Amino acid sequence: MTQPVLRKIIPIVPATEPPGESLYEAQKKIYPRSVSGLFARWRWAFVILTQLFFYGLPWLQWGERQAVLFDLGARRFYLLGYVLYPQDFIYLTGLLVASALSLFLFTAVAGRLWCGFACPQTVYTEIFLWIERKVEGDRTARLRLDGAPFSMEKLVKKWFKHILWIGVAMWTGFTFVAYFVPARELILQFLQTKMGGWEIFWVLFYGFATYGNAGFLREQVCKYMCPYARFQSAMFDKDTLIVSYDPARGEPRGARSRHADATALSLGACVDCTLCVQVCPTGIDIREGLQYECIGCAACVDVCDGVMDKMGYAPGLIRFTTQNALAGKWNASHMLRQVLRPRVLIYTTLLGVLCLALLWSLVARMPLKVDVVRDRAALSRIAAGGRLENVYRLQVMNATEQPQRYSIAAAGLEGLTVASEPQVNVGPTESRWVAVRLQIPYGSAQAGSHPIVFRIADESGRAHIEEKSVFLVPR
Repeated sequence: MTQPVLRKIIPIVPATEPPGESLYEAQKKIYPRSVSGLFARWRWAFVILTQLFFYGLPWLQWGERQAVLFDLGARRFYLLGYVLYPQDFIYLTGLLVASALSLFLFTAVAGRLWCGFACPQTVYTEIFLWIERKVEGDRTARLRLDGAPFSMEKLVKKWFKHILWIGVAMWTGFTFVAYFVPARELILQFLQTKMGGWEIFWVLFYGFATYGNAGFLREQVCKYMCPYARFQSAMFDKDTLIVSYDPARGEPRGARSRHADATALSLGACVDCTLCVQVCPTGIDIREGLQYECIGCAACVDVCDGVMDKMGYAPGLIRFTTQNALAGKWNASHMLRQVLRPRVLIYTTLLGVLCLALLWSLVARMPLKVDVVRDRAALSRIAAGGRLENVYRLQVMNATEQPQRYSIAAAGLEGLTVASEPQVNVGPTESRWVAVRLQIPYGSAQAGSHPIVFRIADESGRAHIEEKSVFLVPR
């Protein structure tokens, strides 16, 4: 079978470059062929699940508000029943560490599964390719259309495809912004043409980023822009499950009829149909061995198994396996036992402990935050009645969605009392600054800085917190 026809190569030549030379590698446009099979169904299952989650979550209500909302203006982050403040940044840190450990674990076990099945670049490229196939046809039809001279049919198909692409991209940008501005308010502003400048900017920015990456750059993002492709080799070893071609079984490759005896022809199982190359979204030939461009989508596995079935051969010429399993001709059970090696168990343990710690911390989290700031305008002064007074400013943050009344007390010095209002009302998810005056009898403490503790608690006593500060006694 002949090699698939690819588009004409147009080298990028800088103006200062001598004629006939190029500093850049010329790129060929890739026309991935559609494929069906087990892994294709899994890939589309992940496309549907991730997009239902991404597009649907901003419309999910929790009481009278959006269930997930990152209100940057008010510095409130709503996550289902939790209200988080910037002081809860530790949870974001934990989430990022857990994500990194998950990536290490999945990569050590089965290579670039994230890239092939759940990465936004892969997901949106799959969606855009599906639209392209519906409008322009499968691989052969698209090759023919791109190679054909200008015509009304070509113009209509190209424009219709791009209109659909832009529609999906703009809705994606709108959904992204809806995580930071309530979705119902945002769509009302859009319908009334009252969207703010920043909202419009981010909808367009994220939308056109999606349009460019999924519609045009595609595999170039995975091959040249994504750093994961470069450092994945540090996480691979010879017991990592990767998409692999079995040369011992497939070579020597060669075309033959369906009823021919491969043994008599001294041929391996590979019929050299090049379908594995035609379905690859990054345009590589998996028969050349492990390559950093491979995203582990297993499209070549599906199409090769289909060819093997038609030829009456056993499936698995291209399959998920390990380099050690290929070299040692291990069976599946032996291979899977080696996959559960020490580094995988360590990653799993660390990830499990971290996730449990984050979950417990979130469940047991105190729905009250307090920051203490000394009033620098008046460090210490003599108040009425001959008492020594220090003034503080307390930022009391109510991390619940009900109004709360908090009591303020202080301890640490003999005769220390709260001279200002000992109670403060704070509204739902409100952050309020409160001036607090602490007094001690004059002469009851030596000159210097004395540690004290503020104790703030709600009426029920379930939410309570202690914050340290100092009381200054002048000389």
